[in-house]
Amino acid sequence: MVVVPRDEADGLEWLAFEQAGVLTSAQATRLLSEGTVRGRVRSGRWRSICRGILLTGNGRLTRDQQLWVAVLAAGPRAVLAGATAAAEAGVRGLRREPLHVLVPADRRAGMMLRRLPIDMPGVVVHRTRVLPEEHLQLARPPRTSIARSVVDAASWARSAEGAQLALAAACQQRRMLPAEMVEVLRRLPRAPRRRLIRQALADIAGGAEALSELDFLALCRRHRLPRPDLQERGRMGRVAPAGWTRTGASGGCTWRSTAHTTWTSGTGRTTCAGRTTSGRLETGSSASPPGWSAPTPTRSPPPSTAPSRPPAGVHR
Repeated sequence: MVVVPRDEADGLEWLAFEQAGVLTSAQATRLLSEGTVRGRVRSGRWRSICRGILLTGNGRLTRDQQLWVAVLAAGPRAVLAGATAAAEAGVRGLRREPLHVLVPADRRAGMMLRRLPIDMPGVVVHRTRVLPEEHLQLARPPRTSIARSVVDAASWARSAEGAQLALAAACQQRRMLPAEMVEVLRRLPRAPRRRLIRQALADIAGGAEALSELDFLALCRRHRLPRPDLQERGRMGRVAPAGWTRTGASGGCTWRSTAHTTWTSGTGRTTCAGRTTSGRLETGSSASPPGWSAPTPTRSPPPSTAPSRPPAGVHR
């Protein structure tokens, strides 16, 4: 439980409260003498996390203390970034470890990060030349803004699926708009996966928010299939498109993909498994992709209207 210091508390208590009990040696010696700091560490009242980082206690590190250790050990002007900063801002479903820290490009990561205790998760330090004031958020510990954090999380993700997951989670949970992340991406011309992030943000802005919907749109582009009618957001939430309808005299029909949907082309068959969505496929017109045709539905023959023939041996 965090206890707010009393009004008559000294500067050390307020600094320890602000930084969750984590101090640098320079901060501690500005408020206390070196002998006093050394005595508290030797007596066990304080804990030495690594060289230059102290804990005003002797227990295991909490989550807030781990974040402060990562920022302070990385050196001046270091901020939380990527999935770590996005998770602290309220984006759920992202990886909590390792901790990601961003420092200016003219600085190197401190040697203290290589000698962290066992109750401290790994820390990954990234360097950047582009970190304007609008990409920073007023928070403790300091961190990048939500838009910059999500874009960095997508850039640093281990896979393309992880990058799309970070973008979709931020928009689906209403923590950020695609347009705000596009503006951040415009300021980062050398960001990894820039093309993938731009395409995913365009799909999200068009109505695709789930990872399955992004996968299905990528499949449609890969196989030159028509773009499906995505869900739209109304006053009551997400509204699904209409079901089976006729498109008129143009020869078109509305299709709906199921868990296993097969499209037939002149060179073979392509199956989309494990995805469900809906859209419109025009057949017999210029809107059809070259070489593709909609599956022909199987219909039972109409009942015969001719009089039935009496059985053999029966006379009318």
